[in-house]
Amino acid sequence: MRFDPILPPGRVAAMKAQGHWRDRRLTDMFDQRVAEMPDKLALVDSNSMTGTSSRLTFRELARRVDRIAVRLAALGIEKGDVVAWQLPNWWQFTALHLACLRLGAISGPLMPIFRERELTFMLGLAEAKVFVVPRSFRGFDHAAMAHGLRTGLPALQHVLVVGDSFDALLNTPGEERGDILAGREAGPDEVVEVQYTSGTTGEPKGVMHTSNTLMATVDAFADRLALSRNDVVLMASPMAHQTGFLYGMMMPLVLGATAVLQDIWDPRRAAAAIAAERVTFTMGATPFLADLTGVVAEGGHGVSSLRTFVSAGAPIPRALVERAGQILDANIISAWGMTENGAVTMTRPGDPQDKTIGTDGVCLPGMEIRVVDPEGRPLPTGAEGLLKARGAFNFVGYLKRPHLYGHDAEGWFDTGDLARIDADGYVRITGRAKDLLIRGGENIPVVEIEGLLFRHPDVQAVAIVGMPDTRLGERACAFVVPRPGAALTLKELTRFLEQEHKVARQYLPERLELVDDMPRTPSGKVQKFRLRELAKALVQ
Repeated sequence: MRFDPILPPGRVAAMKAQGHWRDRRLTDMFDQRVAEMPDKLALVDSNSMTGTSSRLTFRELARRVDRIAVRLAALGIEKGDVVAWQLPNWWQFTALHLACLRLGAISGPLMPIFRERELTFMLGLAEAKVFVVPRSFRGFDHAAMAHGLRTGLPALQHVLVVGDSFDALLNTPGEERGDILAGREAGPDEVVEVQYTSGTTGEPKGVMHTSNTLMATVDAFADRLALSRNDVVLMASPMAHQTGFLYGMMMPLVLGATAVLQDIWDPRRAAAAIAAERVTFTMGATPFLADLTGVVAEGGHGVSSLRTFVSAGAPIPRALVERAGQILDANIISAWGMTENGAVTMTRPGDPQDKTIGTDGVCLPGMEIRVVDPEGRPLPTGAEGLLKARGAFNFVGYLKRPHLYGHDAEGWFDTGDLARIDADGYVRITGRAKDLLIRGGENIPVVEIEGLLFRHPDVQAVAIVGMPDTRLGERACAFVVPRPGAALTLKELTRFLEQEHKVARQYLPERLELVDDMPRTPSGKVQKFRLRELAKALVQ
């Protein structure tokens, strides 16, 4: 089977005995909300491409979910099949996931920034049968790209376009639900989601999650922040990223809260939505917090309802925490997590500022962390080492790559991060043991991009490192040794990546530094720490 979860019996028994895995599915919670509060507003979205907005109650959303599920079943989607979609934060995203759950199909959300290169690999690895895309988004023709991909993907049977064939499918007369969906839903320990994380060896990995792993992190997260059905959640981070998927799409449905979805980040639109919808909670990378704070400081937008802003993906500068807390009059919360396990650590409302600024939080219930040396021996308090995590939120394997699972015999997962843990159990991520760059909370697959640049005829050697940036945390700086006589430019390298290799724009280097040679170890390995020092000096 392609989607066999790695679930040692001891882990299953322990998680259920401890009450972290309660064998609940998102559809179970959604059905409860539909029964309890059918006419409550479930979600609000705003489609920047059409200029339209949707406001759906739980009852209205449920009807659309059932219709989508029945139509997908009519297309031949069966239990265990993958339905993939590359959609912004629109109502169709939420409805598709719920419809997949109804069918026992596996959801495969994909970031809108991905292009042919990434999508061919991801859709092919998952053997997706259906691919749903917008007609266009942010000036890019997704429909044409998706149809063009079909010739190289034999498993892909249907491409559905929102605003075209997807809408036509939904408007086709037919059964609304009936017996066609009976008995299809996956069990709580079966895989229901595959989401890709940037690899460090040039290949993205399909992270598999079950209902139990996903529900456990949502429950603990909401409990830590005392969120309830009375909250209104704004999500501007892409729901095709685990942050948006868990806490913008799933969490409001679990709580019975209202979700306000934003498809393109614009701090003025966000501030206006917070004011209009009385938003109480939002979450995003540090640049989102800085941008929102700046807009509110300029005046013209009141965000008095906002109670909590969770920032993850990079440390929050002290000055920003102080300014944001004062201007937004909200709790500023730091968090750390991964696609493999959602949020693992988070500060608490009311924590002293030194914890919010100086740490990435303390474990949520159901998770454990520890810092070890290269031989796996636990290190003392305050010592820097390799960060390991285990518990209820951890994923259940990489799609078709069980050998990359990264858990030891005791269930500890190697996060690839370096960290130290203080006497109170609060962690601070201090670096990365793996070669990864994080730009605005998004992982950049450095090794893959370097490999592509090596193919350029004028490139003799290349290394990409993070260059500090006040807004995004890091930007990609490419150090290149050109071939003799070559005159390379950043414009030429980005054209090569984007046009000839169809690389997502987000992954493109943003600065080029030509060097005569790379700093290397005696064995010939590039000393990236020295390149990072050079990159840091470039922006000082």
